[in-house]
Amino acid sequence: MFLSRFPRTRLAHLPTPLEPMPRLSALLGGPEIWVKRDDCTGLSTGGNKTRKLEFLMAEALAQGAETVMTQGATQSNHARQTAAAAAKLGLKCHLLLEDRTGYTHENYRHNGNVLLDVLHGATIEHRAPGLDMNAEMEAVADTRRATGEKVYTIPGGGSNPTGALGYVNCAFEVLSQINDLGLTVDHIVHATGSAGTQAGLIAGLSAMNAAIPLLGIGVRAPRDKQEENVYRLATATAEKLGCPGVVSRTDVVANCDYIGEGYGLPAPSTLEAIDIFAKTEGILLDPVYSAKGAAGLIDLIRKGHFKEGQRVIFLHTGGAIGLTGYTHCFAPDAPA
Repeated sequence: MFLSRFPRTRLAHLPTPLEPMPRLSALLGGPEIWVKRDDCTGLSTGGNKTRKLEFLMAEALAQGAETVMTQGATQSNHARQTAAAAAKLGLKCHLLLEDRTGYTHENYRHNGNVLLDVLHGATIEHRAPGLDMNAEMEAVADTRRATGEKVYTIPGGGSNPTGALGYVNCAFEVLSQINDLGLTVDHIVHATGSAGTQAGLIAGLSAMNAAIPLLGIGVRAPRDKQEENVYRLATATAEKLGCPGVVSRTDVVANCDYIGEGYGLPAPSTLEAIDIFAKTEGILLDPVYSAKGAAGLIDLIRKGHFKEGQRVIFLHTGGAIGLTGYTHCFAPDAPA
């Protein structure tokens, strides 16, 4: 099983650091916590989507694309990294952004990831909530293809078997780091949304027989739907790798208790996680993904799910630039 047989365009600063978080560990009084810094992948302030884009953009180039198109929420980290990758590779980028929050604040609509989308030269269309965004994207792409434009479409979050290869590679990378550091690891925890990060990690860890439980903290869908989405993509990714059957349904575990009122809407536990990580470790989380993952980690430690004497890795999926679109949540008169 060799990832080198798949087309890949090097975009990320790899390997990303694997670091202990001693002050956070001491504060929570439970397991020893480490962080896998995929906020440090380097492309336009970094984030987990860059790993996926190494394989997706290579496929786009191999197919002769002149334009890449993707979709996501208004403050989509994936859209921002796709726009940056397209700029780096000399491709045009078109984004469809969905209003999933109802926020009308100027910072949310024009700052953060949206500002960087524009700076990277992407063109943008907006959509109302509740639509089939991949279908909307394909309809726009087909209109452009009819005029002769070569358009490569990327699903939301870069989450298909090609994109998930980026997190198969991350699984190999983190296992190598664990080995080099002489660590034993009891759990890996991360935020899960469009499923590609968790699916790729599961496929990679299963293929290597790592036997490290992986927990995805959901940011949007209910648990049953999230786990089914992840399992379906993980099995397809394993088949693409040439090792069908290595993924078991029991490998896929999601906890969706920390979503709050909905996708992109920070709960009190989300804001607490941002505050704790910033003040104990100098690490910035984003209010949509990584902070909800961290909120789950913090609460589960407090409840004794992760225990003293264990070692847990928190995979930081990046996106802190999105904080500048959520300044209304941190204002002095913001609700607690």
